[in-house]
Order: sequence, then structure tokens, then C-alpha cells
Amino acid sequence: MPSTALRRRYLAACAAAPSYPEVGATRNAAFPAGYGLLRRRVHLGHGPEVLERAGEHVLHWGTQLDTGFAVHPPARPAAPGDTVLLRLAPPGLRLPRLVIPCRVVWTVRDRRRIGFAYGTLPGHPERGEESFVVEMDADGEVWFEVAAFSRPAAWYARLGRPVTLLLQHLAIERYLRVVARAARRPPARRPTAP
Repeated sequence: MPSTALRRRYLAACAAAPSYPEVGATRNAAFPAGYGLLRRRVHLGHGPEVLERAGEHVLHWGTQLDTGFAVHPPARPAAPGDTVLLRLAPPGLRLPRLVIPCRVVWTVRDRRRIGFAYGTLPGHPERGEESFVVEMDADGEVWFEVAAFSRPAAWYARLGRPVTLLLQHLAIERYLRVVARAARRPPARRPTAP
């Protein structure tokens, strides 16, 4: 998509209100009725270093970037109120990139939880919200959870609902894998003083 068209889409998304009324419902897993629900998690390891490493990856849009999405404007840590366009081009197909407008609705960063959620804006094929949270339990075990509630917004999402659900499930499985991989990466080496 040419940069002028992308900028226009971005400005329109910034001016838009969320396309669903239950903004922030994923924060406490208070999923509203009338939506399809998905919730999956994966064990990442043990201890604060794993929490920090995986949490930083999630906050810097690594979950999306490592699964084939481009983030516009270029990725920076997620912050409440940020509007982004996620762009995806299915591999091997000569189709224009699917442009998916979203807004960050909440973030968390404390000693036990790091993550965020975004909600859909007009132009997104679905209506709803999705959260990406890394959490350390009382035993020091670290988990990554993706939780979402959604229903079709676009005609093609309604028409192809079984396919849409399958693609959403596959995307979440990929999210879990890429964050688990990021959690296993050794920490970056810091220069030592001479």
C-alpha cells in the first residue's frame, strides 16, 4: 500500500472509536456474552528473567512481528491509546495487504505481569479484543496467555466464519510459539568495563 494511502488509513483509524462497546473486558477476563471466546496459554520457564525477557518481547509487538505482521507506525512499546495498523499479506498470494486497524486499550507492567490488549476499530474484519500477557505465578513459573473475544464485522468474515475461526486459532498457536521461543533466547550480552 503506498505510504499516502497508508497514512490516510492510519489517520482515519486514529479518529475512530472502537467497534465494540466492551472496551477493556480482557483486563480481568470478564468476557462479554455474544462473542466467540478463545483463551490459550503456554508455559515459558521459571523466574523473573524469563518474565522480563518474554514481557519485553510482547510489549514491543514481537508477537505480531514474528508471525508475519507489519506494525504501522513502526513498532514501539505498546501504550494505552496507541492506534496501529497491522498489515498482513498471505504468503504466495498476489493480494493487497490486509490492513487491520487496532487500538491498545490497556497495558500492564508490574513484578508479576507484563502485557497489553488491543481492540478492533472500524475496518477490522472482526469486532472485539485480544490480550497478550506474560505472567509469573506464586511458584515462579512463567506463562504466556492470549485471550480474545470476537465476532465477525466484515461480510467476508461472516461468510467464511468457520475459516475465520480456524485462522484465528492458528494465529494464536503461532503467537504462543514465537513468545516461547523469545523466552528461551539468552539475554543480550552487556559490554564489560575494561
